[in-house]
Order: sequence, then C-alpha cells, then structure tokens
Amino acid sequence: MKITSAEEAVGIVKSGDRVFIQGAAMTPNELIEALCERHKELDQVEIVSIHTEGNAPYTEKPYSESFTLNSCFVGGNVRKSVNTPDAGYIPIFLSEIPWLFKRNILPLDVAIVQVSSPDKHGYCSLGVSVDVALPAVRTAKKIIAQINPHVPRTHGTGIVHVDEIEFATEVDRPIHEHSPGVISDIEHEIGVNVASLIEDGATLQMGIGNIPNAVLDNLGNHQRLGIHTEMFSDGVLPLIEQGVITGEDKIVKKGKIVSCFAVGSRKLYDFIDDNPICDFRDSGYTNDTARIRRNPKVTAINSAIEIDLTGQVCADTIGSYQFSGVGGQMDFIRGASLSEGGKPIFAMSSVTKKGVSKIVPFLKEGAGVTTTRAHVHYVATEFGVVNLYGKNLQQRAKALTSIAHPEHREVLEKASYERFNGR
Repeated sequence: MKITSAEEAVGIVKSGDRVFIQGAAMTPNELIEALCERHKELDQVEIVSIHTEGNAPYTEKPYSESFTLNSCFVGGNVRKSVNTPDAGYIPIFLSEIPWLFKRNILPLDVAIVQVSSPDKHGYCSLGVSVDVALPAVRTAKKIIAQINPHVPRTHGTGIVHVDEIEFATEVDRPIHEHSPGVISDIEHEIGVNVASLIEDGATLQMGIGNIPNAVLDNLGNHQRLGIHTEMFSDGVLPLIEQGVITGEDKIVKKGKIVSCFAVGSRKLYDFIDDNPICDFRDSGYTNDTARIRRNPKVTAINSAIEIDLTGQVCADTIGSYQFSGVGGQMDFIRGASLSEGGKPIFAMSSVTKKGVSKIVPFLKEGAGVTTTRAHVHYVATEFGVVNLYGKNLQQRAKALTSIAHPEHREVLEKASYERFNGR
C-alpha cells in the first residue's frame, strides 16, 4: 500500500471503469471529491453504490458528463438524478447485491472505501458499513482507501489487509453521524401498537428513524431480546444497558448483535468500536432468508409509502418516481414469516404530512410493489394493528380500513364496496 494524496490515489481510475463507492456512514467523500476533479480527463466512468452520505457531485454538472451513477439504492443526495435519463437504479434485494460482483454481472475495476487505521497485523476495518463493501473489495481489481482513525474497528468479517490496497490517503475527521429525531405523539402511538406484538425472546430487525425508535422506547419491560438485522442505530443502546437485549435465545450468533451496517451518533460508534458483542457481516450473510428464519420469533419491522386495500406494499416509489430502493425489506419479511413464532410487521402513520391516506384503494400508477400481498402479515398505524395473514381480499380491505385515518375510512369503504360487492 502506498500512502499518498487523494489526487494521486484516484489517478488509477481510467475512462470506462466501473467504480464502487462505499456508503452510509463510511462514505469516502474526500476520495469522491478528488475523483470528480478529474472529470475533464475521464469519460464513461460508471459509479456503483448503495445509499451514500454527503454530496454526490458525480450526479451534477459538469461532473455528470464524465460519470454515470448506477445505484442499487436511492437516497436524497441522488434522488433527483436517478429520476432522469442521466442515472440508473437497479431494483434488487440487499441480500443479492453481492452476487452482482461475485458473479461478474457488474464486475468492478476499482473499489473506493474508507477504513480504520491498520492494526499490528496490517488489517484495516471497513467500519460500520460492511454490507456490500466487503464483496466489492473482495472482487474489485484495485482498491483505493482513505484511512481514518475515527472509523470504528468492527468485529466480524469486514477487514481488508494493507497489502490488498493499491493507494491510500489519510484523513482525520468524524464519520457521518445521524442524530435521533424527536418522537411525535403519533409515532409514539405506533410504537406502543408495534411493541404489543413483540414477545420476550424475540429476534428483532428494525431500521433507522422515529418509528423504530418509538418501538424500542416501549420495550423496557421485555426480556431476552436479540438483534439480527441489516442495520441498527442508537435506539438499541438503552435496551442493551438495561439488560433487555441479551441475544441469549438466538440460534445464529447467540448473544451477539448481527448487522451489516450501522448509522447513528458518536456514542453508537464508540459502543461498536472493538466490541465483540457486535458482529458485522456482508449483506449476503445478514439478509439470507434461510439464516434469518433459524432465529426464534423473528420480528421484522418495516415501513411503507402506501398499502392498497388488498395488502400490496409500495415502499420504494411514489408513483413512477423512484424515491428509495427495495433494500432488505423482502429478505426480512420472508425470513420473519418463516421463523418459528415470527412476525413480519409494517408500521406507518395512517396519513402523510399533507394528510393524504397511506392506505389506498389502488397503488398509484407506476408504483412498484416492494412486498406482495401474499407476504404481508401485520400492519400497524396509530389506530391499531391488523393481521392480514389468511384473510381473503374482502376481509383484508375491511381490516385495513379499520386502521386508516377516520377522515379517509368512508372513501375506502366505498372503494371496497365497488371493488368486491358492486360487480
């Protein structure tokens, strides 16, 4: 490994290369900026990533004339570009993204990552974003890294030896943090409803945001909970401190928190750093449905943009507008439903911030079905919880209408009648 400037490190990228960029809290922004500064001498460089933090200059003029984004997930920093002809989105389960690299469907020329300082054996940690970064560095022809002493050293499989790194540059700044938001009254009610479904000894999968945090806030009286998830944030810390999360009933990695990435505060990163209770793996491991289902009472808590009266879930588009991505929702919804005593749950507010109902007669034209109605079990809003499993279409419509916002129930009842009784 040669330690050099960011400008020299990215000099190995050539026109026509496919370049992977690590994401989430580990986004290597300094190397991204240096790469974009070379835009006048590069052409047709394809960028592959999942969600990244910070700016994404390669999606903006004049850089987008040299770089094309081919994203496996969509965050706010690339949302506008992905909905234009200048960038692309690949609908794919998080569990299967590693296959794109390993099977040479998207062979990588260069992987750009951010890592910890090397240990005495010469190994650097991929930190809190092992997810698809690990298969990327295992398959890319060349690796460029920015070494940062603020990167937590994570236990698990997310390591890369200095001998594998072509060029590295050194940075010294905190990795990206995400502060917990203030939980609203509605979110608290949703949290209470979801928490009522969670049993002692359950294995949890949850994401980031106010609703997952509201659920976790209501689990203080539970016992022997475990974590096997694709990501986690600060909400788990109080439950670990209180002895609620112990992982003692888990089958896969008993006693450990299994995840492929984490985003949160510095307190979270300090907890993760060199902590053997945290086991970080690639997404092909964490999101493998066959592995997820081995744990007891897997309780998967996911969100939706809208759900139609038959139970079809749209979680990644607003009509034909690509808003986010498929991610690991289906991996865990299916894993939970196959787990002994498992519960797949969709938790959402009944209406948008503008008062539009999220429970709708039909999904918007062009909307993607992220999770099919055959996979959906529990749906929770601030007005209650229903279980659609085993219910026919008419029964589902009635159940979902009962947890919709009261102002929208008459419209949903009318739509249900016209669909099922007025033929």
